[in-house]
Amino acid sequence: MRFGVLGPLEVWSADGELVHVGGPRPRALLVMLLLDAGRVVEVERLVVGQYGDEAPVGAANAVQAQVSRLRRVVPVRFHGGGYRLDVDPDDVDASRFERLAAEGRRLLDAGAHAQAVVVLREALGLWRGPALVDLPRDPVRAERLEELRLTAVEDLAAALPGGGSVAELRALVAAHPLRERLRTRLLRALEAAGRRGEALAEFESARRLLADELGADPSPELAAAHLEILRADRPARRRVPAQLTSFTGRDAELARLRELRDARLVTITGPGGIGKTRLAVESVAGRDACFVDLAPLTDGDQVPWAVLTALGLRSGSVPPDRVLVAALDRDLLVLDNCEHVVDAVAGLARTLLTECPSLSVLATSREPLGLTGEVLLPLAPLDTTPAVRLFTDRAAAVRPGFAVDAGTADAVVAICAALDGLPLAIELAAARLRQFTAAEIAVRLREDDRFRLLSRGDRTAAARHRTLTAVVEWSWDLLGPEEREVARRFAVFTDGAPLAAVEAVCGGSEDVLADLVDRSFVETDGERYRMLDTIRLFCADRLTDAADLRRAHARYHLDLARRADPFLRGADQLVWLARLSAENGNLVAALRWAAREDRETAYRLVATLSAYWWFTGRSSQVGEIAATLLEDVPAGFEEEYVACVVHAVPRASPVHWERALRVVHGLGWPVRYPFGVARWGMAVGPWGPPPEDEPLPGADPWNAALGELGIALVRLLHGRPAEGERRLLAVLERFRALGERWGTAQALDWLAQVASWRGDWDRAHALWAEALPAFGQLGAPEERVDVLCRRAGCLVRQGEFDAATADYRLAATLSAEAGHADVPAAVRLGFAEVARLRGDLTEARRHLAPAPTDAAVLTALARLADPATAVDLHTRALAAARTSPLADLAAAVEGQADAALVTGRAERAALLPGAAVAVRGTAVTGDPDVARIARAATASLGPAGFAAAFARGAGLSREEALTVVDG
Repeated sequence: MRFGVLGPLEVWSADGELVHVGGPRPRALLVMLLLDAGRVVEVERLVVGQYGDEAPVGAANAVQAQVSRLRRVVPVRFHGGGYRLDVDPDDVDASRFERLAAEGRRLLDAGAHAQAVVVLREALGLWRGPALVDLPRDPVRAERLEELRLTAVEDLAAALPGGGSVAELRALVAAHPLRERLRTRLLRALEAAGRRGEALAEFESARRLLADELGADPSPELAAAHLEILRADRPARRRVPAQLTSFTGRDAELARLRELRDARLVTITGPGGIGKTRLAVESVAGRDACFVDLAPLTDGDQVPWAVLTALGLRSGSVPPDRVLVAALDRDLLVLDNCEHVVDAVAGLARTLLTECPSLSVLATSREPLGLTGEVLLPLAPLDTTPAVRLFTDRAAAVRPGFAVDAGTADAVVAICAALDGLPLAIELAAARLRQFTAAEIAVRLREDDRFRLLSRGDRTAAARHRTLTAVVEWSWDLLGPEEREVARRFAVFTDGAPLAAVEAVCGGSEDVLADLVDRSFVETDGERYRMLDTIRLFCADRLTDAADLRRAHARYHLDLARRADPFLRGADQLVWLARLSAENGNLVAALRWAAREDRETAYRLVATLSAYWWFTGRSSQVGEIAATLLEDVPAGFEEEYVACVVHAVPRASPVHWERALRVVHGLGWPVRYPFGVARWGMAVGPWGPPPEDEPLPGADPWNAALGELGIALVRLLHGRPAEGERRLLAVLERFRALGERWGTAQALDWLAQVASWRGDWDRAHALWAEALPAFGQLGAPEERVDVLCRRAGCLVRQGEFDAATADYRLAATLSAEAGHADVPAAVRLGFAEVARLRGDLTEARRHLAPAPTDAAVLTALARLADPATAVDLHTRALAAARTSPLADLAAAVEGQADAALVTGRAERAALLPGAAVAVRGTAVTGDPDVARIARAATASLGPAGFAAAFARGAGLSREEALTVVDG
């Protein structure tokens, strides 16, 4: 016979027929006997098994009666104090199961997996349902058998190559969630089925359950299975893409990323084409990083799936973020191109970083993820040197042999500057060397549409990186309507703007600007907002109200200029010069537009900004524009017209100078543009007959000081140096009291000149040492050039030729830095004079060859010429000096003395240096030419004769001296 208790009790005869057993109590009794088949079971145990601990009276008799009924179907024997079922234990399924399960475990431990599978399957096949259902009063034995069954299931899963049935194991885990060995088998089965993500999620679920229910960590076996899954090869894991080109530039940023290796979330930000992806790729080279390209995604919901795919995982029915949490440990994720799904990326990054304490994330995005603890690495455009290196590298790939040399350097630098140092734009430009030269590309970028020029890129690149337009459009499409509107209008600013200007001109709020900054469409240093030129031009093409916007832009900057103007003449001038300098691009752009569309605003801009243009050495920037305003001047704009004439040098014709002179002579005080008067005086000399009395009527303190400066200079340059010096000292105190540096430095410079005339070298150099830094603070290169030339002239008279040459060289450098293409005439003249006095007449002539022929140059040329030519040149020099208020007339008179020498008129040669003293009002100490003339005349006349003639000339009045010169 065979017996089954692993399920409802069943008894089979030898021929396989099912044998009926009586009611519940006989069935329970038989089950108890079967569990101890072949062994005696005490009556007391049978009673307890039937009735429990509180058996009724006569329970033993009842058991005896039940045994009697069982004897009809099974061989039960009485033995001593109990009963024994005489059957082979192996005929009872529970006993057979235990034997087979133990045998299966032994085979498994011995490594005989295939045999173990056969045995364990046979063992588990004996089960037809829950064990001992007919013995309800002995749950302990039923639980023991269930435990053995579960152990056998686990052993079978361990023996099977694929780990067993996932569905069966999952059902068992659901029924026994705290059974860790069963979980272990499920993890391995899922892994074997290629469902790694589900396996990792299953571990995560078990870990949490154990912690919540038991306050315990996973068992070593379960933890080991999890670690094996994590360390398993992942052939589908997406590695960092290999690069086809060299990495150029970004050394500092690369070093910074190395410093940030311990940071858990680093985001590289910047506009499109700035090189975020390439930098990220280079920074993780050699590291076990998983690269996730998010650019193809169209919806934020796709983000966790993209990461899952990049890791080579599948999630099945488990949410992908849970799989990722389970899978990621000491990993480095590179999340590339996050900007269009930034919210979803931020959410996933927060989850992963919170629940995976050893995970690191490196993201690239045109805007930050906005998480606490995020370290930002904003990328700026490449500086000139790395930009040129990048262009050269990429250019050599499309045009072998290309190099940056004297013939291409300027063009390549211009290309890189025009493209804002954007690496992608530079690479697109280099690719065009297939069709154009570098010079042609530079010209097309300057004069044509850069977006059309850079419309061909790598065919295999992502669409957003194939053309310059696509690069910007990718960011543009991510903006909202209000952001696009402000971005369009912001394009009117040529060189960025502060918040107040943006609000006034564009109507944009600080919040919208902040959004544009976050999206790398606008940059800010905390004070000013700025667009890269490439982005600005893209936005400008989309302006619909350009005329109104540019008018508002021009008038805003005119208002700024008017507010700044009075401060430029006081102690706060450096602050306001810096503020205007920050707006220089906008000021010039406003003037350029106004000159075409709103001429009255243009006139006012030129005049109001006269001090700014001059102090900062930017007058040449507006010369061409000012020249377009010289015709059709509206009534009431006479002062503005004069400012345009002065700034239009050398484009203004004599007709305009004469007209401007009439305007200046008719001006009354106070003038509307005080510095315009000063500017006229610096260009052509005093603006009219100087008043004898002071102060000027209606003048503010600066105007009064300016008027006094003009009077002092007229006295100084017209034969009354002592009075001029006295007035200059008073002017110096006035400007110092105002805290105004330009007037202070002017007074210091001319006081130094007077001191040098009388040979007070120490005082002269001390005063110049004050004047130069004051002009330097203002950023006034023209004045510094003038001061250096005057100081160099003093050094020449001191015989310090090397020091003089150094000053002239510095003056030439400053002039070039101010944007002047030609070396100033005063500098050329100085070089020539030093060369002549050293005896190098050829070098002296070379320096004078391109110089304009004013009085000083004509005199210098005369001293290099043959006698006949020299006389003619000296005559022309005197005539020129008489017509220029700023010319040194006394120096031209001394030139006439040279002419007298070459014609043999020694007495006149002695007389005229004295007459020059009368014209100047003082002798000039150390003048080598006057000394040479004196020696030559003395040789002819003798000392007494020379002295008498010189004294006669020096005793003349200025007017008499000029008459003698003509004689």
